[in-house]
Amino acid sequence: MTRAKIYRPSKTSMQSGRKATVSRGNEWVLEYPRSSSVQPDVLMGWQSSADTKRQVRLRFPNRETAIAYAEAHHIAYDLAEPKTRRVKPKAYADNFAYKRRGSWTH
Repeated sequence: MTRAKIYRPSKTSMQSGRKATVSRGNEWVLEYPRSSSVQPDVLMGWQSSADTKRQVRLRFPNRETAIAYAEAHHIAYDLAEPKTRRVKPKAYADNFAYKRRGSWTH
């Protein structure tokens, strides 16, 4: 039996906000990985598969709710923690600082 994956999707490249309310990636997803290979359909040439679990994608507001749902329905799952980035605060005045490293080109 395949294990479900619980993860928080990353922001798209078109999103620049750092707040969770601004970005669309503030929800957690439970989905199943592909368990069988896909074959092209004979008539249309589209991809087809007998795997119906791949079509299931459940969204949850937080990680605890997703884990509680999986445990209540006896779903084996793998939890993928989101990667966080460290933002270095910068100011425009730092470009003109006396202790600035690097050469000044103007």
